Amino acid sequence: MKVLLINPPAANEIMANLPAVVEEERGYNPPLGLLYLASILEQDNRFEIEVLDAQVEELDYAGLRKRIERSGADVVGITTMTFTLIDVLKTARIVKEISPDTKVVLGGVHSHIYPEETLGLAEVDFLVLGEGEYTFPELLKNMSHPEAWESIEGIGFKRAGKTIITSARKFIQDLDEIPFPARHLTPFKRYSSVIAKRKPITTMITSRGCPFRCSFCHRPQLGKRFRARSPKNVVDELEECVRMSIYEVLIYDDTFTVDRRRVLEICQDIKRRNLEVGWDVRARVDTVDEEMLKAMAEAGCERIHYGVEAGSPRVLRQLNKQINIERTKEVFALTQKHKISTLAYFMFGSPTETEEDIMASISLARELKADFVHFTILTPFPATEIYQRAMDQGIIREDLWRKFARNPTPAFQPPYWEENFTSNQLQAFLNKAYKNFYLRPSYIFKEIASIRSLSELKRKGKAGLKVLGMR
Repeated sequence: MKVLLINPPAANEIMANLPAVVEEERGYNPPLGLLYLASILEQDNRFEIEVLDAQVEELDYAGLRKRIERSGADVVGITTMTFTLIDVLKTARIVKEISPDTKVVLGGVHSHIYPEETLGLAEVDFLVLGEGEYTFPELLKNMSHPEAWESIEGIGFKRAGKTIITSARKFIQDLDEIPFPARHLTPFKRYSSVIAKRKPITTMITSRGCPFRCSFCHRPQLGKRFRARSPKNVVDELEECVRMSIYEVLIYDDTFTVDRRRVLEICQDIKRRNLEVGWDVRARVDTVDEEMLKAMAEAGCERIHYGVEAGSPRVLRQLNKQINIERTKEVFALTQKHKISTLAYFMFGSPTETEEDIMASISLARELKADFVHFTILTPFPATEIYQRAMDQGIIREDLWRKFARNPTPAFQPPYWEENFTSNQLQAFLNKAYKNFYLRPSYIFKEIASIRSLSELKRKGKAGLKVLGMR
């Protein structure tokens, strides 16, 4: 059976909360979910696997069509998020035009949130719901046995005009048993990030789930239980990346620093093996301390992404973000003391937020002296507590995301929490914040001094020119 796994183009991506110029310069990350599926399927010689990342290959739809035709796939799996849905369906439509008998299987968060709506779309044959590493292979093995479909946990399909959602599959408890992502099936040397020091980069997940309950995040609704890979398994994968001449790894755990002992053991093992690899993580200021930061720095951690969110304690409470602003300042100073780069995330347009609060966030961003700041507009995404609050309070008057899931159109405008500000006002604050932070002479000189290569100079220079042109 020929299986083609596609990361579709991003030609019609719904950019909910970032200026387009920032989105354009973010670089390309490998489609990790697809690569995990591929690594499982590679172990079974009944399957012939191809991974097509249309984004990193910069394929337009004409080029994508040619590649799909050439593949001769029996089954096409497409990774799906709500904001990529238009491109997902356009890709699925091409598959069906080329070969109506080819089965289209969608996976990802969107399918999990809106299974009925997604199966209601003509181009879709099956859904994989939740973690797909075991579900997808089981579905493929039974693709020609419809009588077995209802016994497969964690899928959705259509039968006689009706949608059928099977019982949920339990989360994978032992993450160490999953093979490492099949990076070799992609042009892995092309992946890059504007904030990275080297090229290529890759991404990595060392844990799944998150124990926190931020109101703007869908994790609490879709699977909160934290599960982590063993330190040895994590460092084994880092070592594999080094063997592939990948020397910068972006770790995309929701919160890498949840388990202090595990973090310290990972750092010890990296040092013991003398791995020359840079890596970055996402963390909360209330889950790190100086001993941990020192160990991470000595083991090659080059950057930590912190969700600061707001400069107002009241706004932080609205977001259920239980962090202290003074602690945030202390942690940024400690992180910088150990020569780890920092990236701070802020959101504008939160419930009860005023102009004074927004200006406090902009001021805090500068005070923290972060190396990078990522400003966004709070978007109440589906399956988040804040989206339900917005509908309950009439801030959002109808279930716009569900409506979009049923009939995705390029004209769709993601909803904001427009209580105190209009969307145009929020965009103006966003643009002001980016210019206020990035166009300071001191920041520009620091970035120029830190550049190590011509390619890094080109990436950062291009991004800087676009920020300069923001309106």
